[in-house]
Amino acid sequence: MLIKKQDYAFVRNKLLKKEEIALLDVREEDPHAQEHPLFAANFPLSRIEVDAFSKLPRKDVPIVTLDDGEGYAQLAAERLSELGYLDVSVFEGGVKAWKAAGGEVFKDVNVPSKSFGEFVESKRHTPSLSAQEVKKLIDAKEDVVVVDVRRFDEYQTMSIPTGISVPGAELVLRVPELAPNPKTKIIVNCAGRTRSIIGTQSLINAGIPNEVNALRNGTIGWTLAGQELDKGQSRRFKEVSESTALEAAERARSVADRAGVKRIKLTDIEQWKSQAERTTYFFDTRTPEEYEAGHLPGFRSTPGGQLVQETEMVAPVRGARIVLADPSGVRANMPASWLAQMAWDVYVIDDLKTSDLTEKGAWVAPLPATPDIQTVDVKTAATWLQNDSTTIFVDLSTHANYVKGHIPGSWFALRSQFSKALEKLPKANRYVLTSTTGELALFAAQEIQGLTTAEVLVLSGGNKAWIDAGLEIEKGPIHLASPPLDRYKRPYEGTSVDPAAMQAYLDWEFGLVEQLGKDGTHHFWVL
Repeated sequence: MLIKKQDYAFVRNKLLKKEEIALLDVREEDPHAQEHPLFAANFPLSRIEVDAFSKLPRKDVPIVTLDDGEGYAQLAAERLSELGYLDVSVFEGGVKAWKAAGGEVFKDVNVPSKSFGEFVESKRHTPSLSAQEVKKLIDAKEDVVVVDVRRFDEYQTMSIPTGISVPGAELVLRVPELAPNPKTKIIVNCAGRTRSIIGTQSLINAGIPNEVNALRNGTIGWTLAGQELDKGQSRRFKEVSESTALEAAERARSVADRAGVKRIKLTDIEQWKSQAERTTYFFDTRTPEEYEAGHLPGFRSTPGGQLVQETEMVAPVRGARIVLADPSGVRANMPASWLAQMAWDVYVIDDLKTSDLTEKGAWVAPLPATPDIQTVDVKTAATWLQNDSTTIFVDLSTHANYVKGHIPGSWFALRSQFSKALEKLPKANRYVLTSTTGELALFAAQEIQGLTTAEVLVLSGGNKAWIDAGLEIEKGPIHLASPPLDRYKRPYEGTSVDPAAMQAYLDWEFGLVEQLGKDGTHHFWVL
C-alpha cells in the first residue's frame, strides 16, 4: 500500500500552529520510553484495532506514524488506512531523522505532563518539604494530614505512614473535611514529583486556607532518605457535606475561569459527537465507581488526576478539543484548569444533573468489526490442554496481565514480535490465541496465520471466559516467547527499585524544563 511520507518541518509546523495532529509512536512502550519526540503518543502496532476508534475518533484527522526504522510505522499506517482513516502518513526516517533535523527527544512516559509539572514548579515555586522534614512532623504527632494523590492501587502498593488516598482531582472537594482546622498542615505526595506538584498547586490555586506542601520527590525521596514506607493501606477519603461540596465547587469554578476554561451545555455537544471538523474527547473525571453507577452516553471514565498525568494515553491528538463532565463541578473544573494551561482546548459541561447520567456500567471501547476467525469454546480448549500436546496456547495480553494470571502452560508473546516469538514457541499442529478479553487475539489471528503452517484458532471470550468458567490459572513470568517490551519499568513503581535508578529518575525530571525550552512546541503557561 502506498502511504505518503512526512518530515520534521510538517509535524513541527502543526504543533506550533496548534493544529490537530496525531503523532503516533507505534513501537512498544519500552522502546518508546527510551527516546521520542515530546508529543509522540505511544500507540503500539500490537493494539491498533482495539485503541484506534476511541483514541482517534475523527477519521480525517492528520496522523503521522513513527518508529525507529523497524518498519512498524508503515505497517501501522496501512492498518489505520484499512480501518478507514483518510489522512495517514509515515514519518520518514523515524526517530533518527527527527534528531538529525534538530528535534529534541525525551525519555520515559507521560512526558508532556511530567515536563508541565516541572514547568509549573519553576514558575510558581510550589512549596515542598523534604522526606526528613515530613517524617519529623509525623513522628512528633504534629497537626498534619498526608494525602496521596495517586490511583488507589498505587497507594496500596506503598504509601507514606498516616497517608490517606485522595486521587488528584478529588483534593479540592475532600481536603476541607480531612483538615477542617485551617492550622492543620497538608502534605501532598505521589511516587515522584508531578502529581504532588500539581496537587499542591491545585489546593493553593483554589485558595484552601491551610499551609500546603508537596512531599519533595514523593515516595522515591522517602526511600532515598532511608525511611520505611507502609504497604497495603486502605485509608480513603469520605463523602463530604453539601455545604463543603458547594464551597469546593465555587473554588474550582473560580480557578477554571481564571485559566480560561470554556463552558458548554449538554444539548450543545451532540453535534460534536459526529466528529465532523474537530476531534473531541468526552471524559468523565469522577471516580470509576461513580462512573459505573451512572454516566453520560459516549463519555469515557478518566479520573481527573490521572487525566492530567497521562493525557496523551487517552487523547493522542494534540490540538484536539476535550469536554469534561462531573455534576459536582469540582472534578471537572480542577483538571480542566490544568489542561487549559497545557494548551488544550478544554470545556466543562455546565448545569449537569445526576438525572442526566443515564448510562450504567464500565466503559466499553468502540471496536471495528471483528474479522471472521475460527474460534474455540472454553470447554473444548480445556480438553485440548489436558489431552493434546501438539496444541499450544499463546497469550497476547499485556505482560502485566499475563503475570497476574494465565491459562496453565500458555506462552506470552507480543503480536508485534510474533515472527521472532515463533522461534521460541514449541512446535505445534495448532496454536490457540488468547488475550485478556479475546478481542486482541481475534484481530491478530489472520496475520499470525500468515506466519505459520500450524492451524490458528482464537479462544472465544479470551482469558476472562476461562476464569469465568472456574478453570485453573497459573501466575508468574514463565514461558516468555517475547521480551516484555510492552511495559517500560518505571523507577517509581513497586517496592524493590534500585536507589541509583530512583536518583537518575529525579535528575531526569529536574532537566525537563530545559528540554522544554529546546523543543519549543509546547505552548504551556501557568496561572
